[in-house]
Amino acid sequence: MSDITQLRIEGMHCGACVATVEKALRKVNGVEDVIVSLTMGSARVVGAASANDLVTAVLNTGYSAELGVAQVQDPLQGTYTAGAKKNMMVAWLITTPAMALMAVEMIWQLDQASTDFFHLVMTILTSAVLFGPGRSTISSAWKSLLYWSPNMDVLIALGSTAALSTGILYFTMGMHSFAGIGGMIMAFHLTGRYIEAKARGRSSEAIRKLMDRTAKKATILDKNNREQIVDVRDLLPDQVMIVRAGDVIPTDGVIIEGQAAVDEALVSGEFIPVVKGINDEVLGGTICTDSTVKIKVTKTGADTFLAQVIQLVAQAQTTKVPIQVFADRIVSYFVPIILGLALLTFMVWVMFPELMTAVLKVFAVYLPWVDPFQTPAELAVFAAIAVLVIACPCALGLATPTALMVGTGLGAERGILIRDGAAIQRLSTVSTILFDKTGTLTVGKPTVTKIHQTADVAEKDLLTMAASLSKESTHPLSRAIVELAEKEGHSLQAVRNVEVAPGEGLSGHYKYDSLKIGSRKYTAADSGLKLSTTAVYMTRNDELIGIFELEDILKPDAQDVVAKLKQAGYHCVILTGDNHAVATSLAEQLGIMDVHTELTPNRKMEIIMYYQKDGAKVAMVGDGINDAPALAKADVGIAMAGGTDIAMEAGDIILSSKNLQALYRAVKLSTATFKKIQQNLFWAFIYNLVAIPLAIIGILHPVIAEVAMALSSITVIGNANRLRRIPL
Repeated sequence: MSDITQLRIEGMHCGACVATVEKALRKVNGVEDVIVSLTMGSARVVGAASANDLVTAVLNTGYSAELGVAQVQDPLQGTYTAGAKKNMMVAWLITTPAMALMAVEMIWQLDQASTDFFHLVMTILTSAVLFGPGRSTISSAWKSLLYWSPNMDVLIALGSTAALSTGILYFTMGMHSFAGIGGMIMAFHLTGRYIEAKARGRSSEAIRKLMDRTAKKATILDKNNREQIVDVRDLLPDQVMIVRAGDVIPTDGVIIEGQAAVDEALVSGEFIPVVKGINDEVLGGTICTDSTVKIKVTKTGADTFLAQVIQLVAQAQTTKVPIQVFADRIVSYFVPIILGLALLTFMVWVMFPELMTAVLKVFAVYLPWVDPFQTPAELAVFAAIAVLVIACPCALGLATPTALMVGTGLGAERGILIRDGAAIQRLSTVSTILFDKTGTLTVGKPTVTKIHQTADVAEKDLLTMAASLSKESTHPLSRAIVELAEKEGHSLQAVRNVEVAPGEGLSGHYKYDSLKIGSRKYTAADSGLKLSTTAVYMTRNDELIGIFELEDILKPDAQDVVAKLKQAGYHCVILTGDNHAVATSLAEQLGIMDVHTELTPNRKMEIIMYYQKDGAKVAMVGDGINDAPALAKADVGIAMAGGTDIAMEAGDIILSSKNLQALYRAVKLSTATFKKIQQNLFWAFIYNLVAIPLAIIGILHPVIAEVAMALSSITVIGNANRLRRIPL
């Protein structure tokens, strides 16, 4: 298995920045694959490359980097935001006097000496802005050019330094000075950078809330049975914690004394506390609401449920949605194209001044900043600067990852864990939803209602044999048989050579006999009985010796959720290994007409492929372990998690709640998130398609162009954050 190296990266702010970092990392010897996340400020590198070589490669492109997984409350990211704020404030402190001088010059007629003095001061102030708070932008631009991978900073640096150079040309060639504009361009750019950093922080607010649920301290019982307060990071498995009313449970564990109502909104998204007693699992980050309990620690650190949730969300936020690939391809060529357009704009204005000036005079009547009476060279510089600073690859680069960050974070808050960001796009195109029955549509707690003895075997012995073999399976039907045997006090025996056929049954050797337990097809048994309930068959040496009848009930919200999905236009189907009578009875209650029964896992996969060949986009909802093959075959696999070890679950989306409303919320959230991605990309493309031609014909003031560019990025981030308004 290839090594994975995680890097935290500071300073990326557009898709071109991401492309630069990816290009640098891919050139390092030993690198197999690279995923760089703009919103997370991170890189995930697969391969045997040296960590030092990877960090050096990023540093050489002008960005800061260090080893480690980027997190929402990363000090590196906090430092970047604080630095952006400082640069913005210093830039405006210097630029404001230059703006005042520009205003005075426009309002009053000054003598030549005063005009020269004003332009000298503005040139000096602009130089201070560009090479003071703006030096990181200039430096980043220079390094990206050296690396032959120009980023957005190149456009800002060229635009502002071109304006500054006119201040020098004013004194040497008598050219009109735009020096003060250069300082304003940089000041607005740094303001946009700061607002963007703050907005990105808000995009990750949902995950920050999850991280804030982590307790810092825990009360444990020491060897002398005395209470001791320790750091949560120092907790060890099997230690006993004391958790009182109102406390956040420090880590995952099992209650060994007491009973309490636990707020599990963190897990399920439901805000009604769940009563937990002895032997019940509780999760770190949930809240003990009403009494004191003793909890034995079972998991700590990265193994806890909350840590797995945060890791899964971080993983999803570094994946790429298919629609993003097209945008990334454009971004990789964006800056060179804009540089070419700026040069072409300058040449057109110089070569065809009469034509361009005639166009400008039409707009001069309506736009006070348009001055068609400047020289062709001055107008050419003015238009070229506007082209450089109006273009915005940032909006394109942020369109997808910001919406993905907000969507996956909101999902995690409500018990919807999106493992793969691409699943959001795929789920938005799904037309057919296939349901497993047991544990998905039903409660998943079947009970044995009747035992048929079909051979000369005592019921006690039959149940003991069945439970001894069934204990090797996690399937709800197996657990029901084991629970009945334990309840009746039977002692389970060892079974050798156990083989599990997922979704079908088990086989093994018990004493001197070969046992099989499972579906009628798996055991090849037929009693001739017509059963209207779920049946589990058991054979000994290929002879049918017993049948267990079990019953399960529909989940309370199953009918409501299926009705909502059908109303939304989804075709709902049931796939089950259960018998026809049971499945059709349940389907009638739900209003589902399409039912496939007595299926093996392989047959479920074949049916999924049948729907896909018929043109349907399919989502499969089932048990994350027993239905793993079917979940993998579907366009989108949605797993109803069976335990706290969610990393073991199959599926693109994991529902940590057993509540089916989580499924409806997942569909609703995915559709809304993908819609925001589409809106953001549409806005980013339209903005550039409209703004750049306006800049070329010279009717956009460079300062207005820079403000528009900054606002385009902020608009994309703001639109992504509107996902929070969606009722889930």
